Amino acid sequence: MALLNIAPLATSRSRKTRPAIGQRLASAVLAPVLALVLAGGLLATEQRSARAQAPDSIPDLAETLLAAVVNISTAQNVTAQRSVPLPQVPEGSPFQEFFDEFFNRQQRDENRPRRVQSLGSGFVVDGTEGIIITNNHVIEGADEITANFNDGSKLAAEVIGRDPKTDLAVLKVTPEKPLKAVPFGDSENLRVGEWVMAIGNPFGLGGTVTTGIVSARNRDINSGPYDNYIQTDASINRGNSGGPLFNRNGEVIGINTAIISPSGGSIGIGFAIPSEIAVRVIAQLREFGETRRGWLGVRIQEVTDEIAESLGMDKAEGALIAGITEGGPAEDAGFEAGDVVVEFNGARVPSMRDLPRMVADTPVGEEVDVTVLRKGEEVTLKVTLGRLEEADTAAAETTGKQSDDDAKDENPVVLGMTLSPITDELRAQYTIADDVKGVIVTAVADGSSAAEKRIVAGDVIVEVAQESVSAPADVAARVKALKDEDRRLALFLMSNAQGEVRFIPLSIEE
Repeated sequence: MALLNIAPLATSRSRKTRPAIGQRLASAVLAPVLALVLAGGLLATEQRSARAQAPDSIPDLAETLLAAVVNISTAQNVTAQRSVPLPQVPEGSPFQEFFDEFFNRQQRDENRPRRVQSLGSGFVVDGTEGIIITNNHVIEGADEITANFNDGSKLAAEVIGRDPKTDLAVLKVTPEKPLKAVPFGDSENLRVGEWVMAIGNPFGLGGTVTTGIVSARNRDINSGPYDNYIQTDASINRGNSGGPLFNRNGEVIGINTAIISPSGGSIGIGFAIPSEIAVRVIAQLREFGETRRGWLGVRIQEVTDEIAESLGMDKAEGALIAGITEGGPAEDAGFEAGDVVVEFNGARVPSMRDLPRMVADTPVGEEVDVTVLRKGEEVTLKVTLGRLEEADTAAAETTGKQSDDDAKDENPVVLGMTLSPITDELRAQYTIADDVKGVIVTAVADGSSAAEKRIVAGDVIVEVAQESVSAPADVAARVKALKDEDRRLALFLMSNAQGEVRFIPLSIEE
């Protein structure tokens, strides 16, 4: 409309001045208008691009997917434990008979098995075979499992395999006719910001649809050894566990399993197991009823910036081998404590937490090349993977007790640590296992680098800068040599009384 009003204004001027004035008016008015038009066009393009990330019709997509999502209800018989202790009353007291009768009756009631029910979600991946996927924690310990479908039908389900390490479980039902199933999609190439839809059974309400985006990838929430979650802001609440997270094509790219919530409700931080992890686990559970992961037989720790510097590495990457399992594949292949695994089976190892997944995803019995950094040189070792032992190992911590012994010539103080050879008396005093060898720490100075790293009396120095030590003089000599090389840090391999080892970088700058 502004452009149309220019002409009448121009016609009121003389012919001589009209073209010049008209051009100036047109330029003055057209420039901002064209800018607005262009901006509007760009905005419209961006809006169309954003809309393209979501399906053309969310209701249509949800309608096709709801039939494949099930509510999982479980029942379990449990026996309650006495929570209130029996009061102590004097023998023969008039209250004794009363309390005995009251608490005996209460105990009889508590010992009666009670029926406990819980709810979760799941989804069908094989409609002909009746295969349903859910979380392990949804069905763990259940005596009865029922799959409730969106059309109101119910089917009893049995567990054919479960994996606590990834919190996945595979169930089987026997349908009269093929069930609606959904396929898995590609989570490996999933991008932050992509549109997603969650369907589940929050708070037992039944099939509920929520939408959002992928907020982050590769999240480690310290829930297990293979954490690599997709984070989403799609509303996920209690009861959504085991339900699917769909992409815009209706493919399952994640399995909803956890939330962060101070109140118990959704605050927009939910986590889903990526399909790239789930597919491998589910295939093994369906075939074998259990997982069969590769096993290397090493104890590893993170390569920190300090450790990387002490080893002369350009950057912190890979996984530092802190110990070798006796009789394991790594020992047979010639791995050594202090090696840094930088490449596994042709793929770089970005960080410590990546190596367990890479090993676990490799078939049992396969021979692979593993490149390690050893004393500044890359060494390639061939190792045949074993099968991961499923028994959990508990890491015992010892606090030790600091000694008040004064430092002597035979007990030098190095980097704030008073050192001594391991004698029978010290071995007995600190309960050090017979197979632990090295130099014992008998005291640690307050404020020293060793104290900051939580080294305590009773800890044993096994190696300094990847060289074994057997006497206090060896430790002092190694530290001096590193100082002469203008090194800032020395990498100590420390053992506790039980023989469990860890690498600790200590500052050697004065």
